[in-house]
Amino acid sequence: MIDVSSLSRQFGDHLAVDDVSFQVRPGRMTGFVGANGAGKTTTMRMIMGVLAPSAGEVRWNGEPITPETRRTFGYMPEERGLYPRMRIREQLVYFARLHGFSRTDAASRADDLLEHFGIVDRADDLLDDLSLGNQQRIQIAAALIHRPAALVLDEPFSGLDPLAVDAMVDLLRREAKDLPLLFSSHQLDLVERLCDDLVILSGGRLVAYGPVEELRGQGADRYRVVMDGSDAAWLRDLRGIEVRDVDGSTALVDLDGLTPTELTRAAVERGPIVEVSRARQPLSEIFREVIR
Repeated sequence: MIDVSSLSRQFGDHLAVDDVSFQVRPGRMTGFVGANGAGKTTTMRMIMGVLAPSAGEVRWNGEPITPETRRTFGYMPEERGLYPRMRIREQLVYFARLHGFSRTDAASRADDLLEHFGIVDRADDLLDDLSLGNQQRIQIAAALIHRPAALVLDEPFSGLDPLAVDAMVDLLRREAKDLPLLFSSHQLDLVERLCDDLVILSGGRLVAYGPVEELRGQGADRYRVVMDGSDAAWLRDLRGIEVRDVDGSTALVDLDGLTPTELTRAAVERGPIVEVSRARQPLSEIFREVIR
């Protein structure tokens, strides 16, 4: 487990990361989100030892993390770290060899990753000759080549088409199903689909952290009301709720004093209903609420 404890980082007069603490637990995907400049990349660099913290520490399985431990991690930095004029398979083998793989095992591992991403036919191409999406695939392959003990990925899905995203997700689930995995992304729909835990930064400070379902439960008490053929606009006049949206016979409301039973009773009295049910808040709304 990666334990981030009270990390801070000062650049001159600017406090980029301010007393941030969270855990990245094994077997769970942890999403790391925040607006540009929130401190995500700086925090990831401190986890990986690229930057030294001004205060706080990173622990691995309860002990202060060491350079030797960090070398077992898979890291995908914000700025890509591959060799543009080196052949794809050759550099994947090179990275595996740096981690102690034999030449045979390194080649086998590289071929396996290239095949999974469907680019084994480009194995002898130069990185510069690939599309940005394929370069991103190779960057992920480089992070996974040595079968890491943990993964820290900065914007791994950036520039990928939906099919490439699906291939990436399949690979991460296969390769990192039992590992601590932290990844940052601006694509909240992907974070919502993939993540077990969520860390949200704003202005360098932690504003929300925990299991995604738990964070959803901390939001507004929101319900969906679906009338059977009649207009749901009448809910705008019902006291004790805040109407978020009305679309014909369907309305989305937040309870503001009214109980779910009272809401259901009011809907039944108004006319036939299809359902009154708890609505899951989308991650984008949770994000907006905690940032606000």
